[in-house]
Amino acid sequence: MSEVFAEGPEEPLLGGDVTEGLVRVGDTVRRPPSAVSGAVEVVLRHLEAVGFEGAPRFLGRDGRGRDVLSFVDGEVAGRPWPDRIADEERLRSLARLLRGYHDAVAPLGLPEAVLAVPQPAPDGLPARTAGEPELVGHRDVTPENVVFRMGRAVALIDFDLLGPVTRVEELANLLLWWGPWMPEADRGPALRGADPARRARIAVDAYGLPETDRARLLPVSVNLADRSWHLMRWRAEHVGGGWARMWREGVGDRIERRRAWLEQQGESLLA
Repeated sequence: MSEVFAEGPEEPLLGGDVTEGLVRVGDTVRRPPSAVSGAVEVVLRHLEAVGFEGAPRFLGRDGRGRDVLSFVDGEVAGRPWPDRIADEERLRSLARLLRGYHDAVAPLGLPEAVLAVPQPAPDGLPARTAGEPELVGHRDVTPENVVFRMGRAVALIDFDLLGPVTRVEELANLLLWWGPWMPEADRGPALRGADPARRARIAVDAYGLPETDRARLLPVSVNLADRSWHLMRWRAEHVGGGWARMWREGVGDRIERRRAWLEQQGESLLA
């Protein structure tokens, strides 16, 4: 059911890869409905109920059927990513925010609304190796999806890729972008020259990841790269839009280079 929300000028919100039609209206964000809308509502309402402040509030749907969320004020990185994303204190605060999100969402379990979100299973897709999912993960912790204030990560936004994960998978996703666990040539200028092993240690220490799980980060990262290649190609072919654009721009090649880099750097990363 749609609700009555104040209307006004619509300011396009840019910076993501695939979401279209995202706008700000006053202190709200309006998003076109999608197959994941119901799951996002369940997760965000749960986070509000348990008092987690690090995510938008799901407010309802407007007269055009769009999802309405609260606007989270602060700094969000655009592209090219600003130099500030290399700051180690920002990385520590992000890892703590992710831990807080996981601890807040874990009691929800894996609700039917999340399990019902269609998940592509293209031919050749490798099986997950991370183990049984523990909670509903964000799964897209990129600089565009983290809000900072005064140099501290305060909120995760854009839950369109949420789904069942282990904590190790979520840390691997964080390290992909913030580590950065990829060849130097494929990193943005802000993170060229960064030490991916040092930044990984900073993140897992701040998160509080157990030692036994740290040893799993590398094989899980390789598995995620393998799966990502197949899923990105499938979405490019069957969904189109931003997915197709990213594939045309060579994301498949970058994923293959990342996988090779992870295997080449494995010993130093684990150490």
